[in-house]
Amino acid sequence: MTATRRDTFHVRIARHGLVFRFSRRSTVLTSVLWLCAGGVLALSLGLGEFDLRLADTLRVLGGGGTLIEYDVVVRDRLPRAVTALGVGAAFGVSGAILQRIAANPLVSPDVIGVNAGASFGALFVITVLGGAGASLVLGALAGALLTGAAIVLIALNHGLSGYRLVLVGIGIAAMLSSGTSYLLIQADYRQVLNAASWLTGSLANRGTLHVAVIAGTLAVVVPVLLVLGRHLRVLELGDDLSRALSGGTRRIRLSLITTAVVLAAMATAAAGPIGFVALVAPQITRRLLPGRPVPLGTAAATGALLVIGSDLAARLLFAPTELPVGAVTGVIGAPVLLYLLARANRIGHTG
Repeated sequence: MTATRRDTFHVRIARHGLVFRFSRRSTVLTSVLWLCAGGVLALSLGLGEFDLRLADTLRVLGGGGTLIEYDVVVRDRLPRAVTALGVGAAFGVSGAILQRIAANPLVSPDVIGVNAGASFGALFVITVLGGAGASLVLGALAGALLTGAAIVLIALNHGLSGYRLVLVGIGIAAMLSSGTSYLLIQADYRQVLNAASWLTGSLANRGTLHVAVIAGTLAVVVPVLLVLGRHLRVLELGDDLSRALSGGTRRIRLSLITTAVVLAAMATAAAGPIGFVALVAPQITRRLLPGRPVPLGTAAATGALLVIGSDLAARLLFAPTELPVGAVTGVIGAPVLLYLLARANRIGHTG
């Protein structure tokens, strides 16, 4: 089943000659998902060790309330919730781009090693340089970008196929994991404690720096994707046919992969390597919109809802003990990964 003409509408920017096509069904679903994410955000601002009613939360956001309420809502919970939304959206879009280009549901930043690169970079800053804060973000970003570049350059030798990306990424991730283990062995116990929380993926103690990192990334990348994203449907047709329909497919494909890696790198730099979100969000979206290519906006909304919902669960399930959000997404994502592997194996045997 594919979207009919009645299910689509067009937005034309006459000055630049750009035409954007939107499915009404995906637009409605995306709006509903963002509304749900906003509802979870409102809950997360009020719920926790220090509970607040919705009216009290709104009063604090409006400039009222006590100093304690202001610290809890504005300085602690609000940056954390906004970072969760942005990180989830970035991971969702990154995974959707890679899976659509590679035509493989197993291709995602955490599977192909981008998260492992960010982890190594951040751990190097913690254990060798003794850094934190902005330097930790820069270290994670550098590790993820260098890893993504290495994966693409190696895979480019024989074409950017889905299984090639997975195999190359798994190999590089294994080497980086060994490096990470070595750094942990050499570190003292304080550095290990600091690294352990980050390596699991955590939104604790997030502030304006992390909000600025992910918000700035999305502000730059979204306009780029509005232009590049139009080529995804052509790229999904395969190299030969897409090359016949549109020239410069290699350059467009490389640009989209680079964009996906940057999104995953910045999200990991802001919140740590939160596992499985980039893998699961596009798959959930695909099942909510059967028969259609995964829209990037809907994948972003799914990822945002998944991360902020998981973070709220991580704070409340075992309160006052707080789990890293990566532990919750791992519980959700690991069965999905096993299902995808089993499904791919079944299709391979029957094909």
